[in-house]
Amino acid sequence: MSPMLLVLAAVAAYPLFRTFYFGFTDASLDMLDSVNWVGFRNYLEWVDYGDGEGEFFGLLVDEVWWQSVWNTLYFSFVSVSFETFFGLIVALVLNANFAGRGIVRAAVLIPWAIPTTVSAKMWAWMMHDQFGILNDLLMKLHVISEPIAWTASSDTAMLAVLMVDIWKTTPFMALLILAGLQMVPRDIYEAAKIDGVHPVKVFFKVTLPIIRPAIVVAIIFRALDAMRVFDLIYVLTPANDDTRTMSVFAREYLFDFDKFAYGSAASTLLFLIIGGVTITIFAMGKTNVGREN
Repeated sequence: MSPMLLVLAAVAAYPLFRTFYFGFTDASLDMLDSVNWVGFRNYLEWVDYGDGEGEFFGLLVDEVWWQSVWNTLYFSFVSVSFETFFGLIVALVLNANFAGRGIVRAAVLIPWAIPTTVSAKMWAWMMHDQFGILNDLLMKLHVISEPIAWTASSDTAMLAVLMVDIWKTTPFMALLILAGLQMVPRDIYEAAKIDGVHPVKVFFKVTLPIIRPAIVVAIIFRALDAMRVFDLIYVLTPANDDTRTMSVFAREYLFDFDKFAYGSAASTLLFLIIGGVTITIFAMGKTNVGREN
């Protein structure tokens, strides 16, 4: 175990603790070697204006930060929910026996195999308000009366990001759930068929409880990825308050605004929030990884 632990300490633990440390300093990008300890000033600080008046400053009272937290949680909940639902449907279809199943399985994985940046740029062109194919198709079907600026409008920016993410990541969920489905013993279905049990009842009483651990693990993996989303948001809707996530917020302060300490504090809170959500999902799923229920 020692070599593995040393590698993890070098590539994960050390940078993580350095980020925690910088969050309690006045570090800037060009002065990382000479920093001063400022305590919780980056998180919360009371500035006294005199005469009993003052104001709180810091990350914990930053409206832009809390909007980013809300955007991240909303994006994660909606995207993971739809991806789990559609992924389950796709997995059930791929688990059935039909001609050309191998080709279909390979084709389903194509959206997931495309790099996120490429997917984001491709969809940005498709959703362009002047010559995008999506607006053209919806207008021909009389769904909309005029082109929509999907990624620029505050009403549709988050919807556009969600559509792209669900399209891209549903195959990942389907793949993990399919692995769970293939572990279900076939003789259970044969016994249920002989007893005349309705397929819908078999699914909810037999299939779903057996594959629940696989679904919970898939949700945890996907939720961790969704809460760290950066590239899709940064490419598709840059500098948009309606879609800015915690990762984008931290990156902006770390490098764009040259407030390295403030960005480090945001990264620390991002880590703590993701950890809390992961523990909550584990508790709700009542799944003990490494031991069958």
